[in-house]
Amino acid sequence: MKPLKTAIAGWEPVASVCTDPLLQLRSAWREIVGDDVAANSQPEKFIRGALLIVTRSNAWSQQLAFLNERILQAAYERTGLTLERLRFRVGALSNGAAPAARPRRLRTAKRSEQRETAPTLEVAIERFRADVVALGRARAAAGWNECGKCGVRISPASGRFCVPCANARAQERDAAVARLLFEVPWLGYAGIAPLVTGLTPREYEAIRLRLLRRWHDALERLRRSGGKNVTVRERMIASSYVLLKSELDPERIAPAVVRDLLGDELHNIFYGNEK
Repeated sequence: MKPLKTAIAGWEPVASVCTDPLLQLRSAWREIVGDDVAANSQPEKFIRGALLIVTRSNAWSQQLAFLNERILQAAYERTGLTLERLRFRVGALSNGAAPAARPRRLRTAKRSEQRETAPTLEVAIERFRADVVALGRARAAAGWNECGKCGVRISPASGRFCVPCANARAQERDAAVARLLFEVPWLGYAGIAPLVTGLTPREYEAIRLRLLRRWHDALERLRRSGGKNVTVRERMIASSYVLLKSELDPERIAPAVVRDLLGDELHNIFYGNEK
């Protein structure tokens, strides 16, 4: 065993790394939203894909709502979390100290100490707009690109679109694929891919399985209800379910295949009276 004096002499402090996404976001909050807005708001917690922000008043909540895309993008860059929206609550801000920021953020904090507090909300907003313009110019000079949809500046590693726009495009594409699978399920990936730009086999299969689970649940509810007052939509769901599940051409679907996939009860509900 080493003597205590020798052990202490060889010890050096190790810099701790903050892995808490909320603390990471809080430490960068002033840089993200500007000095005045940061002094009147604080990230509180993550709730089911949303970021809850506490503000001093409804006016500050409204101001932050205008920064929705900017905050969501910044949260993704600093924490890796893909958030869908912001939520707000008016209340008191906590006095807990945030983790030590990186040197560049320390310089930002120092500059904020030298700036006088904005006398009105309008002045704070105008200051923030100027800060955003200056930050945009700095990022442009550093090689940051514009999002192909909304024009916000994003890092070169982010691809063509910011996180909110990328999510919106993905949702639009999923909806288009789901609509095609419902209306023309026999097309398969080979027939749908040319109609939906950028669709990969993996994405197609994920959407197909998700729809099958949804349709199965809907048909199961119908079976448990006894099949009273079957609607046209329910008949279309049953037809699409059989075609998508079997992955066969409509002309090759035999009655035995339909009965096997739907089960006897559902088959009788939809076709029991047909001769």
